[in-house]
Amino acid sequence: MSPAIGAALDRVDGRAKVTGAARYSGEISLPNLSHAVLVGARIPSGRIIGIDCREAMVADGVLAVLTHLDLDRVAATPKLFPSLAGLTAHGQSFFPMQDDVVHYAGQPVAIVLADTLERAEHAATLVQVTYAETPSVTLLDAGRDRAYEPEKIFGGLVPGRNPTRGDPEAALRDAELNLDLTYRFAVNHQNPLEPSTTTAAWDDNDRLTVYDSTQGPTATQLSVAELLGLPPINVRVVSHYVGGSFGAKALIWPHVTLAALAARRIGRPVRLALSRDQMFHSCGHREEQEQRIRIGAGRDGRLTALTHDKISLTSHFDDWAETSLESAAIAYASPTYAGGYRLVRGNIITPTFTRGPGEATGMFALESAMDELAYLTGIDPLELRLRNHADNDPDTGKPWSSKGLKECYQRGAELFGWSDRDPEPGTRRDGQWLIGTGMATAAYPVAAPISPQRARARMYGDGSAVVEAGISEFGTGALTAMTQVAADGLGLPVHRVRFVGGTTDLPNIAAAVGSAGSGATSSAVHLACVQLRDQLIRHAVADQGSPLHGADPDTVVVRDGRMCRRDSPEVGETYHELLDRNHMPDVEALGTWMPVLPMGSDHAMHTFGAQFAEVAVDADLGRIRVRRLVGVFAPGRVLNRKTAHSQLMGGMLWGLGQALLEATRMDPHTGRYANENLADYLVPVNADAPDVTIETIEVPDSVVNPLGVKGVGEIGIVGTSAAIANAVHHATGRRIRELPITLEHLL
Repeated sequence: MSPAIGAALDRVDGRAKVTGAARYSGEISLPNLSHAVLVGARIPSGRIIGIDCREAMVADGVLAVLTHLDLDRVAATPKLFPSLAGLTAHGQSFFPMQDDVVHYAGQPVAIVLADTLERAEHAATLVQVTYAETPSVTLLDAGRDRAYEPEKIFGGLVPGRNPTRGDPEAALRDAELNLDLTYRFAVNHQNPLEPSTTTAAWDDNDRLTVYDSTQGPTATQLSVAELLGLPPINVRVVSHYVGGSFGAKALIWPHVTLAALAARRIGRPVRLALSRDQMFHSCGHREEQEQRIRIGAGRDGRLTALTHDKISLTSHFDDWAETSLESAAIAYASPTYAGGYRLVRGNIITPTFTRGPGEATGMFALESAMDELAYLTGIDPLELRLRNHADNDPDTGKPWSSKGLKECYQRGAELFGWSDRDPEPGTRRDGQWLIGTGMATAAYPVAAPISPQRARARMYGDGSAVVEAGISEFGTGALTAMTQVAADGLGLPVHRVRFVGGTTDLPNIAAAVGSAGSGATSSAVHLACVQLRDQLIRHAVADQGSPLHGADPDTVVVRDGRMCRRDSPEVGETYHELLDRNHMPDVEALGTWMPVLPMGSDHAMHTFGAQFAEVAVDADLGRIRVRRLVGVFAPGRVLNRKTAHSQLMGGMLWGLGQALLEATRMDPHTGRYANENLADYLVPVNADAPDVTIETIEVPDSVVNPLGVKGVGEIGIVGTSAAIANAVHHATGRRIRELPITLEHLL
């Protein structure tokens, strides 16, 4: 194993971030910069019958007020399509301010532009909009009677009904044991530290530069170019640093193009930064949903039937649902299965990716149901899962490209001390606190882009290298991990390699979503660096002045920038010596990786893990405190152990928030969320954080991509909420089937 890949290297961008040298999209300094503030609709459904901008227009510093009456029309209707495709990646198929129709509260109805942010914010309060309101649906229950089965969901990539295995209805009728359980989930919002921000500037040649907080610079470029009717070459996107995303910045939302349209209208650069409350209705969310699971099993705990159905709220214009059923469908070896989605059209923005989109909810439902089955049969929850372990993909029968789940179970149980557990609920106490433990399986699909992924590697005459790919750094540690991959491929020390990303001037990489970013980028970077290394080796063995002249290229290796014979390491020369002798200031190579899509592979591809939790519940007040979390995961090859474990810990702590705190509550009278701020939208803070233990088990995988990287960004949240809920049941004897679990559920 290379000392570069897998090492716990400190972040290469760490110093820039902690010293303030890193510049985010809202910190770009441009001459003559103006500021834009959006005015959002105050009703969830209806029409605009009047807009009075007169008072706003005469306010100090105001440059313009734009509405649907004077904003330029976009050149195309946006198409909802996930950014993983590497193509356009619109967040929804509706673009606002093109007519007078209001589809959801908060929908942009005006843009105020001024010379300072404060003046723009003040003038925005002076815009008076009159509406003719019509009836709306903003809660799942309000439209349940109009639910329908969509043909496709998730941007058209996933069927509305999963493939059926066998006859689950017959198997349920014949089963010795039956469970029929319903789980409900509140709306969740991503709330990254940096709200979505766009700075747009045009030059005299009708070329646009967009500084945007995005997970995918290329996706932003293609999406904005499509809406503006421009060739992509006329749109440049810069996104060096992004202050978190968690899915809010995975797709391209209307504010990005609105900033560009406003900048073109007033002839000067425009910055449009969403406020915190606007983030709650401008960039999607995890939808309100309900899931029903039916299980048939023998008294030995072995599954004979599984059905999984979901109903959720979507927008009027898109069939969007998180893919909550896909991982749950293959997690266990049930011989029969059926599952499908139903949607309710509502007056909301189109929901979108939120960390662990689908798996965070679907696996909660399944893993809670499996825990209930364990108590019904009297079988230890871990043993029950082992009895139903799927050695191959239950849907297709294909072998896994790699799995490692049994090893995760075993190691997690050892770290947690699972064998000492008393199975009887409500029996352990620590003074006033009831103590409980629970566990759950984590599963997340291995995704891959559908477009070629490219990276460029350049070696300089002094033996140092720069490697480039058009990715953004949004807190995952991608710049650091790719520096390690590049160093490994070139055979250089890490400090001799610089990795550059953050702009569409660089080779194309699809947006880093679905835990696919590290696999896609590392594959392209690896291939570029290996091609450059091999090119230099071939040059050396053909160069009569080289000590390696005449050697078989396959017998030459590179260590610390020195090419040498594998069997005679004393014979060789450095990259610097080769290039200097041949008067070559630099040499470069372009690496292209064409992904193998999971549906076209002979193997099934998934990442697995095991989650364990210990909770304490106040016997009188119902307060829940999570004391310990243990997570063991098998994510393929780990590029940087420090950043990978940081990602997994962040996901597990988010799972704590999902389990106990996070809920956006809709006010059906206004169609707005009643807690669209960080004071009322509760997330875990340091005082809530328990001891977290994380380990990764590296199971080699030669199928998913050249380096066997599956990714860790999503799977940390999957199963955490179920392990906590199962522990709450173990502590109290009370089963909660709704997230988040609140005091009211336990009092």
